[in-house]
Amino acid sequence: MFRSISFAILAPAAALFAAPCQANAEETNPAMTTETKSLPKPDKSGLLPIDGLNYYYAIYGKGEPLLVLHGGLGTTDMFAPILPRLAENRTVIAVDLQGHGRTALGDRPFGLQAMGDDMAAIVKALGYDKVDVLGYSLGGGVAFRMAVQHPEAVRRLVLVSAGYAADGFYAEMRGQQAQVSAAAAEFMKDTPMYKSYVAVAPRPQDFPKLLDTLGTYMRKDYDYSADVAKLKMPVMLVYGDSDMYRPEHEIKFYQMLGGGLKDAGWMRENLSQNRLAILPNRTHYDVFFAPDLTATALPFLNGETKVKSWDEVVSETK
Repeated sequence: MFRSISFAILAPAAALFAAPCQANAEETNPAMTTETKSLPKPDKSGLLPIDGLNYYYAIYGKGEPLLVLHGGLGTTDMFAPILPRLAENRTVIAVDLQGHGRTALGDRPFGLQAMGDDMAAIVKALGYDKVDVLGYSLGGGVAFRMAVQHPEAVRRLVLVSAGYAADGFYAEMRGQQAQVSAAAAEFMKDTPMYKSYVAVAPRPQDFPKLLDTLGTYMRKDYDYSADVAKLKMPVMLVYGDSDMYRPEHEIKFYQMLGGGLKDAGWMRENLSQNRLAILPNRTHYDVFFAPDLTATALPFLNGETKVKSWDEVVSETK
């Protein structure tokens, strides 16, 4: 039972990082090389005191700023396979969320709204007025709240395997999430999740407390549907075709953003500014390191919307 729980990624309400799948990343993604298995040395890193917590951040590369937020029980390190690609022409700002990685849990209540405020404060403290944001699972939930609560700080938003309400999960996932607690800690000591936590955490002894915190949080119901319309910036939703979210929920989310409501038109005159991407042969547990993720998200983040018309394609073949 605990093994199945540890694989039941705690998504936006709280996502359990599927490190076992990352451990087998080389097997599932032959293109991954030794150089991409660990993060490069950051250009800058440190701790920022934000509302009672000391958040760890690391900055890589140069260019337009991109804030990346990891999944539950993960760290910034989980983006190692794709971060070099993200940082080729971007300043990537990676943050360890509350209680994760190098950021201690502390005594402050754990919640997406508070962490959304924290991310906006971190961006400002680092000297950025506006950033693009890519958040996965728990990080997607935090990114969603940041964009709703601080729209002035977010230029473009990519939500990866994240939903807007608790009923978006398959029913069996809710049952597994509800059982997460400190009691699972002893059974998880041989898992990559626990080993990656104790390797960098400022207080390794807090792992059972973190599980209790996440379990308590996941047992709460939530529905942010009323806030979806507040996302005025361009938004991309990305899911694996075998994600933990029901496809109906994914489509409804896109429609609430104004997409998928009508044909785009011959001249793309009805095309929404928002995007929906379903990556084939991907699950909630491996979509965050998929090469397809960067290939899909970067053009959107770069504002690349123009495509060749049928006339242009035909003229090129003559």
